[in-house]
Amino acid sequence: MKRDMKAWLEALRDAPVKKAMPILSFPAVQLMGITVRQLISSAEAQAQAMELVAERTDAAASVSLMDLSVEAECFGSEIRVSDEEVPTVVGSIVADETQARALEVPAVGAGRTGLCVEAIRKAAGRITDRPVFAGAIGPFSLAARLMDVTEAMVLCYDEPDMVHILLEKSTRFITDYCRAFKEAGANGVVIAEPVAGLLSPALEEEFSAPYVKRIVNAVQDDSFLVIYHNCGGAVIRQIDSILSTGAAAYHFGNAIDMAEMMPHIPAHTVAMGNVDPAGEFRGGTPESIRAATWKVMEACREYPNFVISSGCDIPPLSRWENIDAFFAAVAEFYAR
Repeated sequence: MKRDMKAWLEALRDAPVKKAMPILSFPAVQLMGITVRQLISSAEAQAQAMELVAERTDAAASVSLMDLSVEAECFGSEIRVSDEEVPTVVGSIVADETQARALEVPAVGAGRTGLCVEAIRKAAGRITDRPVFAGAIGPFSLAARLMDVTEAMVLCYDEPDMVHILLEKSTRFITDYCRAFKEAGANGVVIAEPVAGLLSPALEEEFSAPYVKRIVNAVQDDSFLVIYHNCGGAVIRQIDSILSTGAAAYHFGNAIDMAEMMPHIPAHTVAMGNVDPAGEFRGGTPESIRAATWKVMEACREYPNFVISSGCDIPPLSRWENIDAFFAAVAEFYAR
């Protein structure tokens, strides 16, 4: 369903009582009685998962799976899949500049990308009471997976030309992927760039922000927003460069203190975060998640442009009593 997303974001920012916007899809496997392996292999299952979450929660938007293996797999990477955990990339497929130049950019639709686009098409047709956001990996995070995440930072120094070649190809593919989501009816995309959060500010400014900006410039408009996600610990030191990407909103992980981040965010720009997904949603209790949620909201209450969220994608086996407690805590906080 097409929306004026600029107006939606402004209304979210200006509302005295704001709806939470966690990155929440994978835990639907528990409601559906299926495995993560089954969820990631079916467009219908993914659409149903988004529907079930929308029916159960009063989230500001419906956000699809944050599966950061999809794009790398499409390029040819091996992935490890299990019944209970989010898929991960294994090893690397590019070791030098020659291999980087030879690497072909796949068409959107290869691997599971076509399945993910179809899932968004189905979900966008069924979820009409709130925006639907697709999920995609960021350019540096994709390039790092192609050349091995543990080597990525070293290669920025030792083989910068190779890294830029991969970034060009990653950016081209992600741009086409976002356009496919847009055509399928998504109201926006959450672009996850977590590996960039490990870089120094200078490296992030060279190897991430300009490429994210190109994607934003190519796909963002009043009807389709880009939300930039980075759960790295260096994001406060990188924030000027991150803001230069021009994304409509920003989402940060629990590696940082949101109260320290908010003074760096322009008053007209929405920033989201950052209740610990593993420690609280997955490993906490209803009581602890209430306390953690209130702590973040209390610390950021003087910033009208702050929206409470999870720090990252909520793990598949996070207990629903914890997820329900998060939403209850948000409602209780605003009802005080």
